[in-house]
Amino acid sequence: MSFIRTGTAVVLAGALALGASACGSSDDDGSTTAGGSASGGDAPKIALLLPESKTARYENQDRPSFVAKVRELCPDCEVIYANAEQDAAQQQQQAEQAITNGAKVLVVDAVDVRSAAAIANNARSQGVPVVSYARLIDGADVDAYVSIDPFRVGQQQGEALLRALPSGGSGARVVMINGAPTDSNSAPYKAGAHDVLDRAGVDVVKEYDTPDWSPDRAQTEMEQAIAAAGKDGFDGVYSANDGMAGGAIAAMRANGIDPRSRPTTGQDAEVAGLQRILTGEQLMTVYQPINEIASTAAQLAVPLARGEGVPSITTTTVDNGGSKRVPSVLLDTIVITRDNIQDTVVRDGFATAAQICTDAYRAACDAAGIS
Repeated sequence: MSFIRTGTAVVLAGALALGASACGSSDDDGSTTAGGSASGGDAPKIALLLPESKTARYENQDRPSFVAKVRELCPDCEVIYANAEQDAAQQQQQAEQAITNGAKVLVVDAVDVRSAAAIANNARSQGVPVVSYARLIDGADVDAYVSIDPFRVGQQQGEALLRALPSGGSGARVVMINGAPTDSNSAPYKAGAHDVLDRAGVDVVKEYDTPDWSPDRAQTEMEQAIAAAGKDGFDGVYSANDGMAGGAIAAMRANGIDPRSRPTTGQDAEVAGLQRILTGEQLMTVYQPINEIASTAAQLAVPLARGEGVPSITTTTVDNGGSKRVPSVLLDTIVITRDNIQDTVVRDGFATAAQICTDAYRAACDAAGIS
């Protein structure tokens, strides 16, 4: 797994106004020509609709990796791009505009998996296939799905937290900061973590579902948990991703609690999360093979854009409450700790040593063998 960090992130605040763009670049309307010349009228158009930019991965990894793979597979294809900034209605408008502007397939990471059924149904009614990306659109007849196994991610987080809690977790007290209720992965993340923690006898003293995966909301939630349980009323924190872990850790610091004394989980292998792991403020993160997910989405989208149907790379099917089981690719995830940052995210090019090992973290990087 290696990441291609190319392209400039462009976040759209409204519906798309699209046109042809220069080769391999992103202009103000968000369209990108994958090949070596300006896109022509017959070049297949592929829409990539991402949900938000608060989580760093979408603009920094998902988008450029998807575009790079489309460029490899279909030099003349055009990627129509939009980021909905956590606005489900805006994402629906962006999808409609993409179809109006000739998109032959939609790749959708839904803001809200339930309301996104309208996006999928509208597209299907116009003969435009839909690839559900990272989050499975609920109840709609989508053509394919690519993601990770979110229940297993929750288990990985819970297992790591359990190992760090006193007495093997039995009787230990944990605050749980879960993801956005509108994200189809949030419930299985939470269920996977509960599967591990509940069986071990962990006491969940406070639990929150966090709108928009917002680090600021997570910080407020952690402040509330500390006020309710007391500074000594919890032994660790389950956070569903790194951004929210940062918010929880900031709340601990503000209340005079050393984060190194309260193991906190994460996900996404964000640079800030990796830095906190190196200093001991964060316990771990889960590394999703985002480049592989994005590349796989492109491998699904290009044949669909050409009218060739779903390719044979799918390995399983998943029930999304619709009339059929969705052909799917589910990819493995990796637990990241201080001991394997070099051999995973750095080796793969997901995050470079230069990004992680700024002056404040140079000594910690040297001690962990990161170069």
